[in-house]
Amino acid sequence: MVERVIDWLEKNLSNCRLCPLSCGVDRHHRPGTCGVGVRPKLSSVILHFGEEPPISGETGAGTVFFSGCNMRCIYCQNMNFSQKGLGIEVSTQELAEFFLDLQQSGAKTLNLVTPAPNVAFIVKALFIARERGFNLPVVYNTSSYEDVETLRRLEGIVDIYLADLRYADDETGRKYSKVPNYFSVASKALVEMHRQVGPFDEKRMKGLIVRHLVLPNDVAKSQRVLDFIYFCLSPSVPVSIMSQYNPVFGAQTDPVIGRRIKKNEYERVIDYALKLGLNGWMQTDEKKRVTVRPVSSTYKIIEKMRSRAVKELLPNQ
Repeated sequence: MVERVIDWLEKNLSNCRLCPLSCGVDRHHRPGTCGVGVRPKLSSVILHFGEEPPISGETGAGTVFFSGCNMRCIYCQNMNFSQKGLGIEVSTQELAEFFLDLQQSGAKTLNLVTPAPNVAFIVKALFIARERGFNLPVVYNTSSYEDVETLRRLEGIVDIYLADLRYADDETGRKYSKVPNYFSVASKALVEMHRQVGPFDEKRMKGLIVRHLVLPNDVAKSQRVLDFIYFCLSPSVPVSIMSQYNPVFGAQTDPVIGRRIKKNEYERVIDYALKLGLNGWMQTDEKKRVTVRPVSSTYKIIEKMRSRAVKELLPNQ
């Protein structure tokens, strides 16, 4: 079964239609619009203690930050590796080794951040790692700008979808994330995720969690976002309402979102979630502080790869 999924994903790399951009690029010859070619590309591998409590647990989420993205959010805090493409290319076998190393380091989950551009390699690396005893819950940490057909192939492979719902309309996504159809795509993707795994259940370590970042001046139409979760997914889907918006990069000079959110803007969204009866997490000042710890053996491998990359770029140094 998994072998058929791997085959389907790899075949699609020749005329890539794996995400909603459907760029049609032969990634064997050049990177897709997402910025990724035919090898996994990642920025860092860490134990992350700042995710939702059941994801990080006491021992941290084993987090792989992948390079590349199919969105172009002007306020992206991961701009350097998501859009500018900074990162290290590795083999699928090396990626599997990272998964195993995170498990050995005591990670609670495997947290795959911005997985869509690297999904073909992730599935193959998981197959390799599971053959060697890998058994952590797999968290697909996504913007939700996902192709439904690709998501269907992940059924039984992904345990937890940790999925953003950024805006409640397409126009806002067009303006601030540079994609033409964010809500139209993300809403269908979330319905598919929910079909596969249902609402998140900590006992099973399986299910869907929806994240929502509150933006200034209610740009994201947060109440409509919460309405969609409640009425179109399930009142049982937990919601993580985030307050850490920071106007970086292109957002700094934007007249609408060029400031941090106000306390009452955030509390208004929380109050509406409580009115609906939604459960989940809100953020405190402590929760906003993200704690990370390099995984010792993985860190050494990453440093070795960085050294290799520098030598390839600067052969005479």
